[in-house]
Amino acid sequence: MAGQHFTVTRLEGVSREQFMQHLYPQRKPLVLEGIDLGPCTSKWTVDYLSQVGGKKEVKIHVAAVAQMDFISKNFVYRTLPFDQLVQRAAEEKHKEFFVSEDEKYYLRSLGEDPRKDVADIRKQFPLLKGDIKFPEFFREEQFFSSVFRISSPGLQLWTHYDVMDNLLIQVTGKKRVVLFSPRDAQYLYLKGTKSEVLNIDNPDLAKYPLFSKARRYECSLEAGDVLFIPALWFHNVISEEFGVGVNIFWKHLPSECYDKTDTYGNKDPTAASRAAQILDKALKTLAELPEEYRDFYARRMVLHIQDKAYSKNSE
Repeated sequence: MAGQHFTVTRLEGVSREQFMQHLYPQRKPLVLEGIDLGPCTSKWTVDYLSQVGGKKEVKIHVAAVAQMDFISKNFVYRTLPFDQLVQRAAEEKHKEFFVSEDEKYYLRSLGEDPRKDVADIRKQFPLLKGDIKFPEFFREEQFFSSVFRISSPGLQLWTHYDVMDNLLIQVTGKKRVVLFSPRDAQYLYLKGTKSEVLNIDNPDLAKYPLFSKARRYECSLEAGDVLFIPALWFHNVISEEFGVGVNIFWKHLPSECYDKTDTYGNKDPTAASRAAQILDKALKTLAELPEEYRDFYARRMVLHIQDKAYSKNSE
């Protein structure tokens, strides 16, 4: 039986006050239309980006297939001058290539030193920063990163979650985004922050039978649309044509909750990481018991977690 399908709500001309007071507290994805993003939606053509972005070397994912898999790593990392990346990503077939003539490219911009610095389009691409206005839906001191993304047509990113709220600004091109609620995590076959299920439109239900229970929220983004993705919501992004996007992440929890070494916005909060380590120790302790006892006390632990930690508002 297929899971429920929902269309993500679209709203036009939402003010900061409306968003903060009425929409944000609902913790649901939302497509915002008609937000003033500056001239980027018309200016950021292939030629303009190539010229203004310059020859700065960028690290990119190169994939021979459209469905990228971060678990099996079915892609390679390469570097290209930014102008060449833009030109190549806009092509269907390539005269010059790393893997194959129809390879796909994906840029997720990085900080100067990716181990220490977060991505910020205003610092890494200063000549472009005047073209884009960030929606003012959070306080400046909450800002974490602004990530420049460029995708080849047809490219599909793996389903994953981030631990910070973010806005996905679709500057040019079209994307289809499928989202799943954090409450459906048990149906997504997770490895870390990522789902093993790559083909979300035609999943192998013999291998992933629970996936059919996951409720699916879907939207299409066109130039100028902004998608609010609340923290912990899983998302799978398909670029239906060559496109440029900017993700803006911000901290909605107190700063001390986040891992200080996190430059991507996807490391679990420190309390969650500590809890996972404690659970691993508990499971190792249970392993000292014979199977019958281990099974019984593990089930009791699960019931205890459900009773003490699950939200009473679980849908």
